[in-house]
Amino acid sequence: MATLLHVDSSVFPADASHSRSVAAAFRHAWEEQHPDGVVIHRDLAAAPVPHITAEGHLDTGSAAFAARLVLVDELERADAVLIGAPMYNFGIPSTLKAWLDNVILLGRTSGGTMTCQGKPVTVVASRGGSYEQGTPREGFEFVRNYLRAVLTDKLGLEVGFIVPELTMAPRNPAMSALVPLYEASRERALDEAVVAAKRL
Repeated sequence: MATLLHVDSSVFPADASHSRSVAAAFRHAWEEQHPDGVVIHRDLAAAPVPHITAEGHLDTGSAAFAARLVLVDELERADAVLIGAPMYNFGIPSTLKAWLDNVILLGRTSGGTMTCQGKPVTVVASRGGSYEQGTPREGFEFVRNYLRAVLTDKLGLEVGFIVPELTMAPRNPAMSALVPLYEASRERALDEAVVAAKRL
């Protein structure tokens, strides 16, 4: 039975979140491909995981470490992973960073073993502006760069990105000329989500 681990981190509900809506399109297409599949949904805005503490990091007999292992088990059980990662102030939400700190467990998911080696992960990396190569803010792209490094180097996952951008254009009068580009980006992201899910 196929299992998808779906991690959302947007603070906004589905009807106001681009990362959630594109991730939902991916999940719907995946569920159509796997009618008997299981989805493990972690909504980090609704139920944040604890930040790493010394106890959770070092004391393998502690309740904090046991809570970490629940998250690690979910990651290991999944055949594929879907992560909604909106850009907040040039980086990922702190809740997503906390989840990553919990599941990167040296000697198990990370280091010489990498129990999730080769597992596919799709990241929906939405952002209010554009940070593509050649844009004025390309040097502020800390979401894809960070997640590519940590998911690949620390966990050994096979990472793919879907990037709906310019999401602030409909709400920011200064970006009104960019609304058509935003709309095209959104449609492209929704299409890519369906294709990526069906590919699995």
